[in-house]
Amino acid sequence: MGMAVIGMIVGMALGFAGYFGGFGAFLLVAVLGAVGFGVGRFLEGDYELGDFFRRRDGRRDRR
Repeated sequence: MGMAVIGMIVGMALGFAGYFGGFGAFLLVAVLGAVGFGVGRFLEGDYELGDFFRRRDGRRDRR
């Protein structure tokens, strides 16, 4: 399935949530979708746990 089709499905799900559940449901679906995306990328091996806790400038704390 292409990325355009996945984007269309996500957009439709957010649209339905917003229409039938209001803005709170829209936000809940968007946040849970983002969390699911992150977990899926982590399980596929695209992310490592250390990627979330490493400093952005590449330095390490030396105490």
